[in-house]
Amino acid sequence: MADNATLKAQYLTQVEADLERNTKEKDRIATDLAALQEQLAVLEEDHALLVGVRQTLVGQAEAAAVTPAEVPVAAPAEAPVETPAEAPAAVVPRARKPRTAARKPKAAAPKKAKAAKAGVAEGGSAATAPTLVELVTAHLTGGAEPRSAAEIGTTLTQAHPDRKIQTTVVRNTLEALVAKGQALRSRQGRSVYYSAPEKVTASA
Repeated sequence: MADNATLKAQYLTQVEADLERNTKEKDRIATDLAALQEQLAVLEEDHALLVGVRQTLVGQAEAAAVTPAEVPVAAPAEAPVETPAEAPAAVVPRARKPRTAARKPKAAAPKKAKAAKAGVAEGGSAATAPTLVELVTAHLTGGAEPRSAAEIGTTLTQAHPDRKIQTTVVRNTLEALVAKGQALRSRQGRSVYYSAPEKVTASA
């Protein structure tokens, strides 16, 4: 009987030691899991921001590639205009009459000049409206402290009620400026703030 009591006491001591070890290990893994989940949330947010920057940069590269391609298209369009004017001149039986037909392109020249002036006028009026990049850059330069993309979007919407400014587009624009070194990004907890390069605060 004494041996059985001793054996049970040894088993109980071993079980209690294993239980304590198991509890400590469970608490350690739970702590590590919470830290990993927080790191995963931060990584997912950074991933979304980087995807937005990549889309913005790809869109700008495609726009830059399409703009030069539109210039030479206007030159071939002018060539067929002169061909019908020369064709009737060749049919006229008189020897020197085609010269009168050759004067037609001269009359068309002022129209081209007017069209060119109209294009310049239209370009000038379109150029007067600032782009979103210019608005965001001006806001960062004039700001006294870092602000979030939502705060910047709200301020720009109030200043320009005629324009539809979305927070997602503002965030992508800010990330594009950060990628170019024209803006700085800082983090306070899980929030992201942006500022101009010369206005970095101690929190950044």
